[in-house]
Amino acid sequence: MNKTIFEALNWASSFLEDNGREGNAARLLLQHILQTNYSGLMMSMHDLITEQQHEQLEQFVHEHITGRPVQYITGVEEFYGRTFEVDESVLIPRPETEELIVGTIERMNKLFNKSDLTLADIGTGSGAIAITMKKECPQLDVTATDLSAVALKTAQKNAANLQAEITFLEGDLTAPIAQKKWDVVLSNPPYIAIADLPTMSDVVVAHEPHSALFAEEEGLILYRKLAEQLPALMNTPGLIGLEIGYTQGQAVARYFQTHFPQAKVSVVKDINGKDRMVFCEMSE
Repeated sequence: MNKTIFEALNWASSFLEDNGREGNAARLLLQHILQTNYSGLMMSMHDLITEQQHEQLEQFVHEHITGRPVQYITGVEEFYGRTFEVDESVLIPRPETEELIVGTIERMNKLFNKSDLTLADIGTGSGAIAITMKKECPQLDVTATDLSAVALKTAQKNAANLQAEITFLEGDLTAPIAQKKWDVVLSNPPYIAIADLPTMSDVVVAHEPHSALFAEEEGLILYRKLAEQLPALMNTPGLIGLEIGYTQGQAVARYFQTHFPQAKVSVVKDINGKDRMVFCEMSE
């Protein structure tokens, strides 16, 4: 076989598009096979691809056509400049969640006059939020929880790979962290209404864990429960940060304003101008 990387990429992109998938997935799959990044791939466009590499590309492309997400095929996803292992037991980290990290760090710096804070990440999944917070703010004492023992294994593996010292606890919502009080609590819980399932991409619905995607009460049940349970567990000053669905801002803000009447509750938009986060700040 005398095919260049450029030719292989063109074939894969066209084949994916002809089968209703995004052509850009071909680049990500090829980067993984060649163990390179975007610029490395661009620089090697005229190099020849080996037969083994091309066979691997064909296999990956056919796998993606069935709907399996690229990240589950390669086993990794980038988040906040770090590589996380992902598999079907965890939700694939999304770029929007990086904005929750940025917003949390900004508010922590204003709200607290110390850096050795306690932080809990509820429903950690791959561990992306907890691990990133620990790496960005090493003095934090971080605990991460999940209802899924399998997801916790993936998160523990990521923490070990990225050398982040984190306590992992299995259990539902605040149950594993109810023995003490916390300075910061973060959560990106399941928030998609079950009624929305028919409108969603098969790439998401058929492959990502439904327990990490869908929630009752039009996707709001876990926010309501967190708002009810967290007042007894927060220090003052204290900070709660949540990722939300773009239609849920006002409802989630109401829950938290009701249960934290003295707090500053704000709905924050993401880079695309959609409501994406709710922050609840308790000052002294």
